[in-house]
Amino acid sequence: MQNNRIKLVEMVTNFHIGGTERQVANLALRIDSSRFDLHLACLRNSGELLRELESLDVPRPEFQIGPLYALRTSWQGIQFARYVRKNLIQIVHSYGFYPNIFAIVATRLAGKSLVIASIRDMGDGLTPVQARVQKFVCQWADCVLVNAEAIRERLIARGYNPAKIVVIRNGITLSRFEKKERSGLLRQELNLPSSARMVLVFCRLNQLKGVQYFLDAAALVADRFPDVHFVIAGDGANRNELEQHAAGMGLAQRMVFAGFRCDVPELLSEASISVLPSLSEGLSNSLLESMAAGVPVIAARVGGNPEVVEHEVTGILVPPRDSTALADAMGRLLEDHDLAVRFGQAGKRRVSEVFSVERSVGETENLYRNLLATGGRV
Repeated sequence: MQNNRIKLVEMVTNFHIGGTERQVANLALRIDSSRFDLHLACLRNSGELLRELESLDVPRPEFQIGPLYALRTSWQGIQFARYVRKNLIQIVHSYGFYPNIFAIVATRLAGKSLVIASIRDMGDGLTPVQARVQKFVCQWADCVLVNAEAIRERLIARGYNPAKIVVIRNGITLSRFEKKERSGLLRQELNLPSSARMVLVFCRLNQLKGVQYFLDAAALVADRFPDVHFVIAGDGANRNELEQHAAGMGLAQRMVFAGFRCDVPELLSEASISVLPSLSEGLSNSLLESMAAGVPVIAARVGGNPEVVEHEVTGILVPPRDSTALADAMGRLLEDHDLAVRFGQAGKRRVSEVFSVERSVGETENLYRNLLATGGRV
């Protein structure tokens, strides 16, 4: 049986906590080891998720590249091709711009292995040159896996072959987000009053996450609800700018920039509302995790968000860049506790029914088997 296992490489940039990295870790921890011989490759062998992956007895080769045009990257590509041939790898599955470019080209050098590219965002963070390069290289992939219909439609509009594109939505581990008992320690750490209601945003702090519009909305909400405090969990290039913006709006005493956190389930146990104000989004783990915790959500109507949040059923969708609409939505949920509870419960049911990790892993395993059975045809 062991000799008949499908030999598989998953290639990521690193193992820091992010939506893509979390999904790869979920797959690695749950893939059927009696059917799949897993190798976890990366460009940088670092990150918080390595602690979760320590229990796995799988190879974790590292291929440290420089710029894509550098000699070092070419040499590492040759090394990766040799690794694929030496280990008789049958499928290479890469995630994100740099792993896609690196792994697809190197795998084609290696010979007959099948290769899957994963594109898990709308591409708004790529330069025009990067977008053209990724489209060109993805022509050599046997399959382009995306996690939202919105991404599939965007890629088709940009000229990708629709016959190669497969949608498998994210899955999360529901048990991680069961309601936790409040100990008070988290509020002490964040300097939050014990009676305060918390509005939570957790995401990377960059321009595409739209946090600046959340700050403008928070200023409007703070005037109406003196017991409400705001917590932003995450880090990124825009953090200092956002902190200065919040202070300039008089939010310094009501706004906590909590930085990068590993205790999102505990934060969600304290939250009254979870907000995702993104300007561009694939399929958001933060929305799924908030809904799994039974927290009512508000999200910008962009990308895959409408595939997660059913407007006025499991949460509220608002136009992107509209701080007034965002403030109004927060006000509704803060004023109407029954409505907030109803949305939270409905969201939890939807995640359980549609976005379980078991469903996501099972569909991915089926994709691998089907590609091998058809010689790479989707």
